[in-house]
Amino acid sequence: MKENKSLNMKLVNIHNFKFLISFILLAEIVFQGHAQTWSLQQCIDTAIAYNKNLQISRNNLAISSQKHKEAISNLVPKVNVIGDYKYFFDLPTQLMPLSTFNPTAPEGQFKEAQFGVPHNMSASVQVALPLYNPQIFGGIRTSKIATELAELQYKKTEEQVYFDISNLYYNAQILQQQLTFIDSNIVNTSKLLENLHLLHQQLMIKTSEVDKVELQKKQLTTQRDVIANNLEQVLNALKFSMGVPISQFIKIDTDIQLINIIEYSNLPTIDLQVVNLQNRLLTSELKTLKNLLLPSILLYGSYGQTGFGYDKKPNDFLKFFPTSFVGVQLSYPIFNGSVTYRKIKQKKIEIQNNDLQITLVTDQNNMLIENAKQRRAVAQKTIENTLLEIKLSKTVYEQMLLLQKEGTANLTDILLADNTLREAQKNYISAIVEYLKADLELRKLTGNITIKN
Repeated sequence: MKENKSLNMKLVNIHNFKFLISFILLAEIVFQGHAQTWSLQQCIDTAIAYNKNLQISRNNLAISSQKHKEAISNLVPKVNVIGDYKYFFDLPTQLMPLSTFNPTAPEGQFKEAQFGVPHNMSASVQVALPLYNPQIFGGIRTSKIATELAELQYKKTEEQVYFDISNLYYNAQILQQQLTFIDSNIVNTSKLLENLHLLHQQLMIKTSEVDKVELQKKQLTTQRDVIANNLEQVLNALKFSMGVPISQFIKIDTDIQLINIIEYSNLPTIDLQVVNLQNRLLTSELKTLKNLLLPSILLYGSYGQTGFGYDKKPNDFLKFFPTSFVGVQLSYPIFNGSVTYRKIKQKKIEIQNNDLQITLVTDQNNMLIENAKQRRAVAQKTIENTLLEIKLSKTVYEQMLLLQKEGTANLTDILLADNTLREAQKNYISAIVEYLKADLELRKLTGNITIKN
């Protein structure tokens, strides 16, 4: 009862949360001109309410709960009302020994006799209550574990939604960071192009040098269009995962928050909890199979009326007679061709495989955690180095521009400094991608992905 109440409360809370999110989305549409920036947590909260996979998982959880209730219902007495009517055109015939009618008749001789009346009818109420049935009790125990497994499957889907939303949100932030860098590079290139046009008008440089920078500016513009298109596609994928219309306007935070390395505590992962619960499920099924060798006890009873009727004059009649009984039925399996024995052997092997699966999942998870920690540490160091490279590259580029104005630096030196700056920016973006990816994966591997920092 507590589990069902908890499940119902969870579904009610989800419904109320969906109403709140709907109100926020409506306000967002009405005041789209003053759109509020969506944080990562707001995107996740919206997905929890509207993501279709989560809705399907919640429905599966409700189905599993109903199956558990169905298993418990097998302990409730079963009541059946049975009615029957027969009209005999030819009454049943029995062979009676002649000695029944004539005591002096020899043995082995019989006389045909018809018994009964044409009209036969009956109505009864039958009740059956299982006092002990190992299959029913095993089914209840197994369905309860199956409900817990469905809850874990829901949490696993929830974790995946957290992971997908976070990944898409980070990708959008990174693409926006790339746009910022490209816009800055386009501004720098435009300034350089203005200086080159002045020098070309003064016949101090060749036309080919101006064309090189013109080509570079066009390449940057094309690259910006490609990244802007990629950003739009990522935002569409983000809205799809959130469960909101693609037409919904979403503005995300452009500031990438790179927190210091956190040592996450190792919590039991959903995958490990699932295989452990599967072990409990298999053990329960094995116990049920073994209990099938025990007897079943059924309490049953019936109360009814049996009617007989005769429709020939002058002795026509219709009479009813009560009939009732109560009894206990014992069923004990003696031999079923070793089917149960073979099922028990199969289930034991399945449990052995599950034990190996638990060890495999644990070892694999530990290995992936160590790899993710190493990748995150390397990425953080790379971010620090590339930030310094970007700062130095900007300084060198600005110095080259000043020297170029003074006539002491040629275009090749400027383009080389510009390429160095862009390469540093590219490395910085790659390091951020690796850091966020490793940190997100580490949170998932340690069971911390749904925990707010």
